[in-house]
Amino acid sequence: MEPAAVREDMVDGLEHESKGVVESEALSVAMRTVPRHEFLPEERAAYADRTTEHANTRVLAPSTVARLFEALSPASGDSVLVVGAGVGYTAAVAAEIVGQENVHAVDIARRLVVDARRNLSHAGYGGVLVDRRDGTYGFPDYALFDRILLEAAVVRPPSALVDQLAPDGRLVAPVGNHEQSLVAVDEQGARERFGPVRFAPLLVEGEQSDAVERNRTVREDRERARASAERHNGWEHDWIDWDHQ
Repeated sequence: MEPAAVREDMVDGLEHESKGVVESEALSVAMRTVPRHEFLPEERAAYADRTTEHANTRVLAPSTVARLFEALSPASGDSVLVVGAGVGYTAAVAAEIVGQENVHAVDIARRLVVDARRNLSHAGYGGVLVDRRDGTYGFPDYALFDRILLEAAVVRPPSALVDQLAPDGRLVAPVGNHEQSLVAVDEQGARERFGPVRFAPLLVEGEQSDAVERNRTVREDRERARASAERHNGWEHDWIDWDHQ
C-alpha cells in the first residue's frame, strides 16, 4: 500500500470517535500530508499508533502528537518553538500548519539535531530551523513565540520559556513527576489542563547521551567506586586467612 494511503488510514483512525484526538481541520490536513516514514525508516512502525524507540530517542505515537497540537492550537503564520526536536516529525507537522519559516526547533543532543535536519530536508521541510540548545532556556535569538511546545516533562514550565511567549502566546508541556498532566500556559501563567500523559523528563546540559564529561571529580569518584567494588572486603580477607591456618 502506498504511504499516502497508509497516512489516510492513520488519520482516519485518529479522528474516529474511539480515539477522537484529531479534531481541527488544519491538524488533519497536516498529518495527512507529512510523510512520517521519512522520519522513521520502517514504514509499519512509522504509521502505527504507538511510541517507538529510534536512534536512541523516543518517537511519540501519532495520537500523542495529535493531543499536543490540539492543546497547542497553532494557526497559520504563528511563530512556533519546538523544544525537543527528536527525529523532526513534530516540527514538520508544525511547519505544515504555520509555515516552515515560522518553525524553530531545539534539542540538547547534537546527534539528534543532525538527524532532525536531515529528516526534515528529505521530507521537504528544509526551511525549519533546528539548533543545538539546552531547551530549558528556549531560543531567545528568535523570541517572542506565539506557540511553544515542550516534548519532555517538567515539574513546572521553565520561566525562560514563559518569558519568551508573545502576548496571547501559549506554551504546552507535560507537567509533573510521577503523575503528569498536559498543561497549556499563557504569558500570565494561567493554566489549562488536557488530561494525563507520560513523558520522559527534560534533560539539561550535561545529561544528554552525547555530552562531553567535564567534571573530573565526578569521573574520579566513579573510578574510585569501581575500584572499591572490585577489592576484597575485610571479612573476605579474614575468611581466606582462616582457611589457610
